[in-house]
Amino acid sequence: MVKDPLASYTFALEIDGITAAFFKEGGGFDSSVEIIEHRENGKGGKEVIRKLPGRAKWSNITLKRGVTEAMDLWSWHKQVLDGDVAGARKNGSIVVYDTMYREVARFNFVNGWPSKWKGPDLNATNNQVAIEEIEIAHEGLVRKK
Repeated sequence: MVKDPLASYTFALEIDGITAAFFKEGGGFDSSVEIIEHRENGKGGKEVIRKLPGRAKWSNITLKRGVTEAMDLWSWHKQVLDGDVAGARKNGSIVVYDTMYREVARFNFVNGWPSKWKGPDLNATNNQVAIEEIEIAHEGLVRKK
């Protein structure tokens, strides 16, 4: 059975199993593996280059949402600013929902902490929603669903 691609307009940040916030935009859901080139001699002394997997790396997750009265993201980032990185480290998930708000995808991260918080750009001449942004550094990302 062929399934439709997932819509990406309804997703939330979950921290330690509790939904913290819904977001309008997100990115950084990727990983890569460094390449180690190993040179060796083959038959007749011909050089052979073998490519081996090295360290795995993950990008930081960036999330954007409309500013509300909620101080949760700022408070989490402030914990790091105050030097409590160990206390700020959280396991979490980015959960994608379908149009009926059923979970259809989940990206779990390990030991995440907010490395950057950005407040809204304010401009009285436009009528756009004020946006705040959080960047989460982490030690691994796995798609579970």
